Formats: sequence, C-alpha cells, structure tokens
Amino acid sequence: MNETLFVLGDIPIRTGVALMAFAALALTLLVAIAIIIARAGRKGAAMAMAQAIRADELEERLSQMLHAQSQAAGRVDALSQALVGRQAEMARAVNERLDSVTHRVGQSMEQTTRNTMESLRALHERLGIIDNAHKNLTDLTTQVTTLRDVLANKQSRGAFGQARMEAIVQDGMPKGSYEFQHTLSNNKRPDCVIFLPDQRPLCIDAKFPLESVTALRDARTDEEKKFATQRLRQDVMKHVGDIADKYLIAGETQDTALMFVPSESVYAEIHDGFDDVIQKAYRARIVLVSPSLLMLAIQVMQQILKDARMRDAADQIRTEVINMSDDLARLRERVLKLQKDFGNVNEDVRQILISADKIEKRAGRIEELDFSNEPAAEVARGTGARGSDLFPPMQRKLQAGE
Repeated sequence: MNETLFVLGDIPIRTGVALMAFAALALTLLVAIAIIIARAGRKGAAMAMAQAIRADELEERLSQMLHAQSQAAGRVDALSQALVGRQAEMARAVNERLDSVTHRVGQSMEQTTRNTMESLRALHERLGIIDNAHKNLTDLTTQVTTLRDVLANKQSRGAFGQARMEAIVQDGMPKGSYEFQHTLSNNKRPDCVIFLPDQRPLCIDAKFPLESVTALRDARTDEEKKFATQRLRQDVMKHVGDIADKYLIAGETQDTALMFVPSESVYAEIHDGFDDVIQKAYRARIVLVSPSLLMLAIQVMQQILKDARMRDAADQIRTEVINMSDDLARLRERVLKLQKDFGNVNEDVRQILISADKIEKRAGRIEELDFSNEPAAEVARGTGARGSDLFPPMQRKLQAGE
C-alpha cells in the first residue's frame, strides 16, 4: 500500500494517498448528492421519487466505483509486487555483473602488478649490471690513467719493464740460475743475467726507447712520420750499440744478449715496419724479444740447464746402476738359499703329515675294538698278567717306529 504509483511534479503519489483521495472524492459526491436531495425535497414530493431513483443510481455507480477502486488497488498491488520482483532481479543481475567486473578488474590488476614487479626486478638487475659496468669502467679508466702516467715517465717506464721481465724470469727459471743487477768485470750491471751450463751469463736488458715509438704513433703528417721513423731507427740502434758495448764481453758473457721489449704491440710494429733494424741488431748479436718470446727463451734455457744437470749426474747414475746390479746378484743368491730352505721345510712337513695320518688310522682301529662281552675277571687278568699282550701287534708296530 506504500508503493509509488506515479510522480506528480516532484511529489510521489503512493497507493494509500490515492485511495484516501478517491474516498474523499466519493464523500464529496455523497455530500453533493445529499445537498441536491435536500434541495430537491423543497421542490416537491414529485421530485423525491426521481431523486431517490437518482440516488439509487448514484449509489449503484458509487458501488461500481468502489469495486473498480478495489480492482485498481489489486492491480496496483500486483504491479507493485511485479515491480519489486523485477527490481530484485535487476539488483541481482547488477550485483552479478559488478562481481564479474570486480573479479576481472582484480585479475587484471594482479596481472598488471605482477608484470610491473617483474619489469622492476629486471630493471633493478640491469641497473645493477650497469652500476658494475660503470664501476669497472671507472677502475679501468683509473688503471689506464695510472699506466699512462707510468709510461710517460722514463724512470717509471723502466721500472715497469724491469718488473715485467723479472716476473717472467722468476716464474720460469729455478733459483740460483739467474741474478738481477749482476756486476760484470767492466763494472756494468745488466738488468738480469742467466747462468747457462758453461757458467757464462746471458745478459738481458729491460730498457727500451719508447718515446720514439710514441712519437711515431702520434705523427699526423708525412713529414712528422718520416722524422719519427728516423728517430726510432736511431734510438733503437743506439740502444743496441750500448748493450753490445756494455754486456758482450769475450770469454766472460755469452756471445748474444737480449733486449726486452715490454709490449707485444710495440715489438710487432718494430718487427713489421723496421726489418732493417732487426737485421742490424742480429748482426750486432742483440736479439729483440717480446714478453712471449722471452717466455719461450726462458723455457729453452730451462731445458738446457736440465740437460746439463743430467749430463753432470751421468757418472753418478752409472755408479748407482753398477751398485744396484751387485745388490741384485746378492739378492738372487739369497733367494736361491731361501728356496732351498723352503724345500727342506716342505719335506719335514710332508713327513709330519704322513705320521699324523698313521696316528689317525691307529686311533680309528682302537675305536673299532669292542669290550662289552668280555667277563670282568678276564679283563682283570688281561690287565694284570697279560697286560703286556693286550695289543701285541700294535705295540710292535709302534716299537718299529711306524
């Protein structure tokens, strides 16, 4: 009864209000009819009958209107119930749609969050890799700067080449076969000497004129390259001459000396572009070596020293082999003697086993004897007067030593 039938303006018209309005209208009509009847009563009795008839008609119409009103109220109730059902269905459908949309939105947000987290994790990993690469690049830049500063100073560059040469020699040669800053008879001190089997040292010089190589690399014009090339030839040959004059002493040092070039690229550049310098150095008995060639030369010299030590130990090895042959002959004699002793022992063991078998057989024959049917007196006589003849055959065999 409180359902809204329609809206009039901004005012909702409910079922109860409509019924009350309809009842008020009916009451107003009855009052109007009463007034009309009262007025009609004044006009005369003739009109009373007509008014009564009209009143009956009006009453009948009023009953019809009330019946129609009740039917309308029933229809309004049915309509309100239908509207309530439709509203409930609509609310349920809307809730289902909202739940479905919420579920889909939740799944989409979860997937988006997961993808975002994976992207952030990958981004953090890449940022970590970038940080490490940046750190390594910074360290490498510092090292390159330090190396450039070292190579820019002549004394630092010499110390760098000396340290690299010493590391190669120390890794490849045994202690006592080399010496750093060894003093020669002319009071010259090469960077390193290696004592070969004839005790004549092989001199190694670790200083190299790198300024001319740097100038050649920095040259831009043809004139600068020509000047740098000429300077490089002069510097290298001057250094070769200095090594030959200082470190090649007849009868004291080896006939050849090594000039160590601490860079593979510099050595390759000189070997490829300055073949005449290499040949002149060879004729001056100076061999240019890079770090890898110095390692190879160290390995060759190590094998030479090993062969020399083996030759020095050849006499001792021969003496030891002779002594070992004498020991082997004595060992053979002792083994033969031990074999003979083993033969005697085996024969004694065989005789012992034969005696043990005979004793076992005699014990078996003793077990086979039966004393249950002999009288006690005979047994007593046998143990007394004939005790010595109880087992005459066995006693004779035992006395015979069988």
